[in-house]
Amino acid sequence: MPFKVMTDSCCDLPYTYLEANDVDFISMTIQLNGKELVDDLGKTFDYDWFLQEIKSGAMPTTSQVNVGRYIEFFRPYVEKKLPILYLAFSSGLSGSYQSAVQAVAILKEEAPEAQIYVIDTKAASLGEGLLVSKVIQMKAAGHSLEEILLWLADNKMCVHSWVTVDDLKHLERGGRISKAAAAIGGLMNVKPIIVVDDQGKLQNIGKVRGRSKALKKLTDETVKGIKEPLEQTLFIAYAGDLKSAEAVKEMIEAEIQVKEIKLYPLGPTITSHTGNGCIAVFSMGEKR
Repeated sequence: MPFKVMTDSCCDLPYTYLEANDVDFISMTIQLNGKELVDDLGKTFDYDWFLQEIKSGAMPTTSQVNVGRYIEFFRPYVEKKLPILYLAFSSGLSGSYQSAVQAVAILKEEAPEAQIYVIDTKAASLGEGLLVSKVIQMKAAGHSLEEILLWLADNKMCVHSWVTVDDLKHLERGGRISKAAAAIGGLMNVKPIIVVDDQGKLQNIGKVRGRSKALKKLTDETVKGIKEPLEQTLFIAYAGDLKSAEAVKEMIEAEIQVKEIKLYPLGPTITSHTGNGCIAVFSMGEKR
């Protein structure tokens, strides 16, 4: 039976890839300098301008998707009686997942037979993107919606995310570190090592001195945790620092042979919270 795959712009996959594979996405919104910007995965969003604003000291904010927008997003497929599989940005980082769940409850009052499956990916950026990409591949290979739901239940917690940031101000503003820690860290050139935990939240699990050591740590931990590397496509996300992303790619390839490593810009919604210079590596391993 046919079904519709849907996601949101926090998956950080190119809109062209999603369009080519018939995946609809709902856009997060960003507030900057009194304007509301739509994160449409690069379709119209001026990412270079956005990064320049952040480099100049701008501190954008983001807001979750509300229930009404989710109802509008899902309703056309409910009316077509087409089952929906929506892969959502981590509930540990946004209230959008809960908004989606509430929207489904309202739509099911109108159409009790509607099939809408909302998956809390417990992942962000290309970690969420890894799951979306896998679902696309499984659907193309002829797997049923039921088979894909079972795969997600077994494997969504196997996404590993290793992250470092270059600018501590954004972590401080988000409450991830104290103002004093940010000030001292900046002076000491300390770089945090961050993971997405089993609650889908960001956890600062360590720190190293200097950018190169941070990139090496991301490499080492990714290589250590990877499962079935020859069958894996790894994703690396970068905010304004392609050179560092390429360096991590080269270091991983020097350590282990994988199917493929793809590099994509970190989307503006996530970049609003990490700042310029963030590097994140995503792979599949054992359960978190």
